[in-house]
Amino acid sequence: MGTHELVARHVAAALEEAQLRCISRDVVARCLLSEAIRLFRERRPIDDVAAELNAAADNLDEGEPLAFIRP
Repeated sequence: MGTHELVARHVAAALEEAQLRCISRDVVARCLLSEAIRLFRERRPIDDVAAELNAAADNLDEGEPLAFIRP
């Protein structure tokens, strides 16, 4: 199992539990984003985290070609 599949499985479980507790998907997504940022900040400078988030935002449109490819 790859890393993406591992994380996706846990996200799916979190969404299922949230639904049972009447917690919206948007709230879950915000919490996941907050946790991702917390993890990034543990080992990366703020400017690098901001660049990561900006790159993700710049590539939200799946129909457009990627602005860059991160190694």
